[in-house]
Amino acid sequence: MHKIKLIFIAVSLFNIATIIAQSKLKNKKPNVLFIIADDLTATALSSYENQAIKTPNIDALAAQGTRYTRTYTQYPVCGPSRASLLFGYYPNATQTYGYVSGRENVGPNRKSLPQVFKDHGYYTARVSKIYHMGVPIDIEKGSNGKDDEASWTERFNSQGPEWQAKGEAELVQNNPYGNLPRKGGNVMTIVKADGDDLEHSDGRTARKTSELIRKHKNEPFFLAVGLVRPHVPFVAPKKYFEPYPQQQIVLPPKVENDWDDIPARGINYVTSVNGQMSEEQERKAVAAYYASVTYMDVQVGKILNTLKEEGLEDNTIVVFTSDHGFHLGEHRFWMKVSLHEESVRVPMIIKVPGKTSAVCNSFTELLDLYPTLIDLAGIKNNKNLQGKNIRATLDNPLTSVRDMAFSVSQGGKSFLVRTDKWAYIQYDEDAGSGMELFDMDLDPKQYNNLAGNPNYVMVLKEMQQKLKSKLAAVRTNDLGINYENK
Repeated sequence: MHKIKLIFIAVSLFNIATIIAQSKLKNKKPNVLFIIADDLTATALSSYENQAIKTPNIDALAAQGTRYTRTYTQYPVCGPSRASLLFGYYPNATQTYGYVSGRENVGPNRKSLPQVFKDHGYYTARVSKIYHMGVPIDIEKGSNGKDDEASWTERFNSQGPEWQAKGEAELVQNNPYGNLPRKGGNVMTIVKADGDDLEHSDGRTARKTSELIRKHKNEPFFLAVGLVRPHVPFVAPKKYFEPYPQQQIVLPPKVENDWDDIPARGINYVTSVNGQMSEEQERKAVAAYYASVTYMDVQVGKILNTLKEEGLEDNTIVVFTSDHGFHLGEHRFWMKVSLHEESVRVPMIIKVPGKTSAVCNSFTELLDLYPTLIDLAGIKNNKNLQGKNIRATLDNPLTSVRDMAFSVSQGGKSFLVRTDKWAYIQYDEDAGSGMELFDMDLDPKQYNNLAGNPNYVMVLKEMQQKLKSKLAAVRTNDLGINYENK
């Protein structure tokens, strides 16, 4: 009997301790681990729709959190996309289109996403590229790029050799005879690098992030982690290329006369034609992009494993996304800037402790992360932010938060309105440089431009009105800021 009493007391004490621990955890501010890849299209992850690529760590995160299938960037170029995401406004509201942080246009009194967390008692740190950095230039130098110092308690750069890394190198863009040496800048140079993960920026970023998690595990933190792959140059340790032999790469279909119904402004700035790429070079580029993605995925795994090792999974919100997409030969287009699907659609995964895994098919935008994360942390949202709080989708993934997505490009003079059925692209506000209209049910790869078809005049008018209304709403938004605790 005495033994039974002791067991009962032990169990009771354990239950009391558990309740106290859970109560403390509930009252503790949640951490935020925000991971953003660079130039990662949703079409290059196995947790989305590409079974040819290996991304087990991102896949595991997707299986634990909410995976959003229709998230769109607000501008398919690094600088303005990141500025929009981090300050909470459409590029057309702030006229932020270039390689800037965004602070220049929003002013000193408007708070960035990490700055709000800092003001509410969080340790905030940036590791590598969060606001715009030149890749490879700022990464080679280890410089801050167009960073916003006010956003951070501390900031850390991850210097790497980039295109000058030791190893087998090849330039596949503007090198039709294959006789030119490797080259730096925003070009497709491939390096099958010697050495291990820590020879390169992303490996060093994962190491530093793990250090910060361990160091700051006893205080609320907002860690923003920028992984620069798969941005060109396509650099990764040699072993990451092995799963992707170029001979086995299947290129997108080449449709005869594909460009005939695309306005001149809609032809991407890098194509197989102006990039002077042969089919062999195209396959090499895709294989190298995949290798870069897999290398980046391994670094994500290291960071998430540290979070688990330190017992922080139950109190840390994890976000994984990309600043915009990337063309991998669709329409013989390469890189970003265009408003076609592969360039503007991005992966987005949000894992919140206590929430079940799910897939959400509602339209969402990168702009929505700001108000959502603030709300999840118990900070009152500024009603003037232009993103939508998508917290409801974490409770019910069938919730619809948007009936369309909106993106801009080319200095804010080209526009995308994307609804369930239609993708409408307009060049110039008066459509003077052309239009594109695609039936996304029947033509999801966007090969048949219906803008000139008289049978779709009413659809065209409807989409033009949606664009006009959206631009008016964006430009008249009050950008005032007033944050409070709930």
